[in-house]
Amino acid sequence: MSNQKTLIFAHRGIPARLPENSLAGFQYTIDHSADGIEFDVHLTKDRVPVVIHDERIDRTTNGNGFIKDYQFAELKKFKLADGQAIPSLKEFLKLVENKSIRLNLEFKTDLFHYENIEAIVMEMVKKTNLKYQIIYSSFYLNSLKKCYQMDKNGQYCFLTPKYLHNAHHFMKINHLAGLHLKHYQKLANTIERIWTIDDPLEEKKLLKKHVAGIFTNNFQKAAEILNEQ
Repeated sequence: MSNQKTLIFAHRGIPARLPENSLAGFQYTIDHSADGIEFDVHLTKDRVPVVIHDERIDRTTNGNGFIKDYQFAELKKFKLADGQAIPSLKEFLKLVENKSIRLNLEFKTDLFHYENIEAIVMEMVKKTNLKYQIIYSSFYLNSLKKCYQMDKNGQYCFLTPKYLHNAHHFMKINHLAGLHLKHYQKLANTIERIWTIDDPLEEKKLLKKHVAGIFTNNFQKAAEILNEQ
């Protein structure tokens, strides 16, 4: 444990107030000075990266079916709860370009591995002026390995709900900058971010441990707790 400041990442924007992974939600996090944004990326049938969590659009839009089965133009016809369309990664990057906010892009490749998604996404990010180096994360370790082969200086973090034995060795052999864990582990000299924390008592515990970051659906409430510490 160190005395590092815990960074609070707005998980999919601010789902407590606005539709998750929406441009309105992301704009809100920027306007209200969140430390960072966590967001998810899939590929459409015509290989356009889009920002949405699930493999299917049923839960968060008025449509149904898998993202991979839609062309981007078809997907844009469906609406989120506030009437907005599913954002493309291009639209998202335009929104955050030159903004003082950290980004955590999660490759949603653990169910379907979209061919070449890593190269497509990283090329787009490379062309964007970002204030901070982007963090790439995934539950699918092979996605992070592919990223490392393309850019050995990137920040790659493995997502897992499991307890990791010999975590430092695991990180070293897989070229990981950090771990994104569902449950806190006492790991010395490790960038450890915990997801998804909305319980104030749990937030207080993690903030006292000075973890590198937490992901939360209401970054403003978490920031209030941090300021009380």
